[in-house]
Amino acid sequence: MRPAHHIHGANCRHPHNAAGLSDCQRVEALARSRFRLAANVPVRVVEMACTEKGFPPIETRINFWTGNEHEHQYRVFKPAPQVSSGDLPPWWMRDALMLEEFPFCDCCG
Repeated sequence: MRPAHHIHGANCRHPHNAAGLSDCQRVEALARSRFRLAANVPVRVVEMACTEKGFPPIETRINFWTGNEHEHQYRVFKPAPQVSSGDLPPWWMRDALMLEEFPFCDCCG
């Protein structure tokens, strides 16, 4: 697994600033709307530092779960304040975002 520096997220127990939290909450609302997720579907939005060469320094990860075993993940290579609905794939691609049990590379898992 690649090293990641946790910055903040909606359910984060680490200290964070209010502006960062509201950005993650806004991205969560965008994801819920775009992927047509019910209010009871767990969604996590986290802004992370990237350490891979050629990647932007900050990315935003969106994870959500459908059913008991289906985790979905999407990465936006921008800080949370810059993420817009145009950065998210169409709702009908939701199943394509499911994580496989064994990801094919460290950077995607």
